[in-house]
Amino acid sequence: MKIPLVGTAENGKTPQTDVSIVTNRTQKILGAPSLGVRDTVYQRGTPIERTIDYYAQDKQGNVWYMGEDALDLKNGHFVKAPDSWRGGVHGAQPGIIMPAHPSPSGGSYRQEYYPGHAMDQAHVLGSGGNVKTPAKTFHTTLTTVESSVLEPGLSEQKWYVRGVGEIKETVVKGNHEHFALSSLPR
Repeated sequence: MKIPLVGTAENGKTPQTDVSIVTNRTQKILGAPSLGVRDTVYQRGTPIERTIDYYAQDKQGNVWYMGEDALDLKNGHFVKAPDSWRGGVHGAQPGIIMPAHPSPSGGSYRQEYYPGHAMDQAHVLGSGGNVKTPAKTFHTTLTTVESSVLEPGLSEQKWYVRGVGEIKETVVKGNHEHFALSSLPR
């Protein structure tokens, strides 16, 4: 499945495309088979960031973020970044990327935990209402706000749709980045 988001970068003017592709690559992380999703950010058609994110789902339906292989572009090649992590390695622990039954009364939840490198958390705000994207208008959405103690001046609001995933994101504190689903997943 290919999920393209189109938007602008930090200055609010540089167009970027963020393409996520569900791969058939799996890794055993803390004993759980974890599916890899390749996320590539393009600027003016050139890839500038790439990450393989690993996800697993438990019996209750929670989707866990088990780790990531973050890659930085150096001299025209992608190399492993220092914020790459795997649950159970060097103190890193997985977190929930999406609870099975998201509720605003559920409080905040940790999405990733690699001290000093990756410490994101999220909070469910509730229904996001109708959300218009270039792909289509969605009527039943869920919205969250995400932040990190490592970047206290930055927070993002994200909108999700069951069966599709993330359809929109906007930085609400910090820079001017925003993305929206440009075509339906295929």
